[in-house]
Amino acid sequence: MKPLTADDIRASFLNAPREVVERMTLPGLHEVLWGEREYLGWRDRRAPQRGYLVHWVDERPVGLVLRASEFSLEHGISAQCSLCRIAQPSHQVTMFTAPKAGEAGLEGSTVGTYICDDLACSMLIRILPAPSPLQPDPAEVLERRSAGLTHRIRSFTERVAA
Repeated sequence: MKPLTADDIRASFLNAPREVVERMTLPGLHEVLWGEREYLGWRDRRAPQRGYLVHWVDERPVGLVLRASEFSLEHGISAQCSLCRIAQPSHQVTMFTAPKAGEAGLEGSTVGTYICDDLACSMLIRILPAPSPLQPDPAEVLERRSAGLTHRIRSFTERVAA
């Protein structure tokens, strides 16, 4: 992922009113390992149910405001993130909704999907299996996971933008 500035991020949102964008907390951008991300995702410290996701589409950053569900999945079961497709304990996957862009979003239309609670899919896909004769090359696994994650983020963004 190409690096983003605070101005890039604030100007990127498709589905957020200006007052939300102006008040949002930003992550520590100086700490981000940009080369190891398909998108930048974070939860707002001041509004814990709010999350943000920003990625590049056709040489421009595109951002989405997300809202985490108040309800959690049943504990003790596995769940799978719809973006990274990594199975994990249910408390680590949350239903997030994103208001649709434009008039539809203002009228209350949303798009939802299950995403890693900490929005850290880029880190999870980099936890690779140990090399072995029975496993594919870890570099191939990462390349496949990265391409899939990027595709699914773009598809989700297209649904929000539609």
